Amino acid sequence: MADYQSCLAFLCELLQKYNRKRVMINENTGLVADLGLSSLEVMEVIEQIEDHYDISIPLNILPDVNTVADLAQKIRDLNP
Repeated sequence: MADYQSCLAFLCELLQKYNRKRVMINENTGLVADLGLSSLEVMEVIEQIEDHYDISIPLNILPDVNTVADLAQKIRDLNP
């Protein structure tokens, strides 16, 4: 089971390699707005999350995911 804080820590570490703008990554960091992730990069991140947690993330939830906190919450919900 993945708790919210461990998901958050994993995501912050994972997203560092996509942090071209050198912003501070925290719960409120926007994946597209702040980090400027392209659609391809979002899919790469999703794939890495799925591999790490051995889960499948439905693509229809992505429009509701804007921040690191949103993504951590979805991972926690999908990984009971």
